[in-house]
Amino acid sequence: METVFSKIIEGSIPSRKVFENERILAFYDIEPAAPVHVLIIPKKYIASMKDVTPEDLPLIAEIHAVAQQIAVELGISESGYRLINNCGPDSGQAVPHLHYHLLGGAKLGALVGTSTSHA
Repeated sequence: METVFSKIIEGSIPSRKVFENERILAFYDIEPAAPVHVLIIPKKYIASMKDVTPEDLPLIAEIHAVAQQIAVELGISESGYRLINNCGPDSGQAVPHLHYHLLGGAKLGALVGTSTSHA
């Protein structure tokens, strides 16, 4: 399926890349929700987290490792960051291509519908 992310992967839409290897691409979000807002995507097309197969699990683990590396490189690892994956329309997933939002660089507010207590 062709999406805005597949066009970014192929290079027909420009992006400010933070990381790239054969399997993963990370780039700055064009509408940042925090001072640091990076999108991390697999180059393999996977529509959403619900479509991840057991064979994809090493790729998911690698995406998480890349997120940790980027957080260190961008100076947000120690102060804290969020790694968010939206799955499906009710979650707010706008692009039907698996992706993670790495957010940080400031004290982030509570997520919608969550309490302020920490369990």
